[in-house]
Amino acid sequence: MTEILFYHLQGQRLEGVLPTLLEKSLERGWRVVVQGSSEERIEALDAHLWTYRDDAFLPHGTWREPEASQQPILLTLTDSNPNAATVRFLIEGAPPPADAQDYQRIVLLFDGEDEQAVAAARAHWSDVKAKGLDATYWQPDAQGRWVKKG
Repeated sequence: MTEILFYHLQGQRLEGVLPTLLEKSLERGWRVVVQGSSEERIEALDAHLWTYRDDAFLPHGTWREPEASQQPILLTLTDSNPNAATVRFLIEGAPPPADAQDYQRIVLLFDGEDEQAVAAARAHWSDVKAKGLDATYWQPDAQGRWVKKG
């Protein structure tokens, strides 16, 4: 069954959280697709994933590239899955895909300081629960560690 994880970003930026989650996904041998809703954000993430640490980078590409299907991490604006990912990250309010059951895990990251993002996440939570999917809610504790809340 597909796991749906809701990550409530509080006092954290997506650019600080996403690379760590992507690293963990690759360590587990998962192929990943990251779906956003703006070209600007995808372009910024594309650049960031090459330079986020001095001693590492995350191998990735975008949906526009001819070798998109070969990428272990694919950044996209669409709901397609050209790299046969088993994990899908949703950012910027991208909705869960219609084929959610085809993924091992879907991770929805939302900005806890943006009222519209919180409202959208709540609506997605209700929808996911109504469909009977397994959903968990994660929030950082005072030390910044992720704690499962629901």
